[in-house]
Amino acid sequence: MAELIIHTEKIKENIKWLSNYFESKNIHWSLITKVFSGDKEFLKHVLTEDVIKKINTVGDSRLTSLKNLREVNPDMKTIYIKPPAAIYAEDVVKYADTSLNTSFETIEALDKAAKKAGVKHKVIIMVELGELREGVQREDLISFYQKVFNLNNIDVIGIGSNLGCMYGVEPSYDKLLQLYLYRELIAEKFDHNLPLLSGGTSITLPMIEDDRIPKQINHFRVGEAAFFGKSPLDDKQFKELHTDTFEFNANIIELEVKNLLPEGIISDANVGHTTNHADSVGASEKSHKAILDFGLLDVNTEDITCKDRNITLVGVTSDMTVVDLGKNEEKNKETHYRVGDTITFTLNYMAVARLLNSKFIDKKFV
Repeated sequence: MAELIIHTEKIKENIKWLSNYFESKNIHWSLITKVFSGDKEFLKHVLTEDVIKKINTVGDSRLTSLKNLREVNPDMKTIYIKPPAAIYAEDVVKYADTSLNTSFETIEALDKAAKKAGVKHKVIIMVELGELREGVQREDLISFYQKVFNLNNIDVIGIGSNLGCMYGVEPSYDKLLQLYLYRELIAEKFDHNLPLLSGGTSITLPMIEDDRIPKQINHFRVGEAAFFGKSPLDDKQFKELHTDTFEFNANIIELEVKNLLPEGIISDANVGHTTNHADSVGASEKSHKAILDFGLLDVNTEDITCKDRNITLVGVTSDMTVVDLGKNEEKNKETHYRVGDTITFTLNYMAVARLLNSKFIDKKFV
């Protein structure tokens, strides 16, 4: 069975490094674990006491994941990072200390659930700054806060924004400055301090170093940089973070010399994805083709990269992937790959997320 290798020590070192980094900048931060979909084995291996002691909150966008976080560590402070559905208000209050919100009707439901539970639920209200994902419209923000401030069991602790996730709108200095200005306007109008300005994510990390974010931005929601060592802004390593935190090993289950082009009438009944060689090779040309033990149900091949640059993708079906090994020879003319050998891939964020959700892939923590 194909295997996802998770280098837990390197991930833990990344998290500790970020904790110290944010502390030096007087920034609160939330570790966002949604890539792991609440996998309890991961949580137990990575979120040890020495790792989480400097993290302000641990967040996810799935209630089941937050439930698992609480089961692994009941004292862990948690944040729900997706505007919740009102119907799940009681569960949100139960499993999350804080939630990001954009709907007054939902916050009303959270208020009722918090009253029933005998607690106060913290909320950060998100404002739309151009990404066209979640966020209260800017022209409605003052009236929105006014209504929420009247709820007895809701503690409004901040204002936030989400940029770079859907359309890829960059979190510029001017856009993030708007958060600060809105906070000052709200504080002046309602005499209510909002301690958190939540505008930072992995994409904004390099901007800290270049002084391209307002100093008042003091809450970051970070997942990708912690687990992959990179910022999506430039897809480059950030500072000393580890980037070699995951790898994927697939087994060769067949290896034969076969034609480069299929033979016969091609119908519309195919379910696989293939590479088109029709314009570049002849019908009689052959190559060493290997079949690997994973497919589209496990991961999108566009999200993985083979470490051996001489290997190219031929096609993929639901449960098998075909690659071209070329001549498959060492310099001394001996065979390079054989049946039973493994081929290693590097992975992006979405690849890891899908592989962790696949019940057909082994997970190995090292």
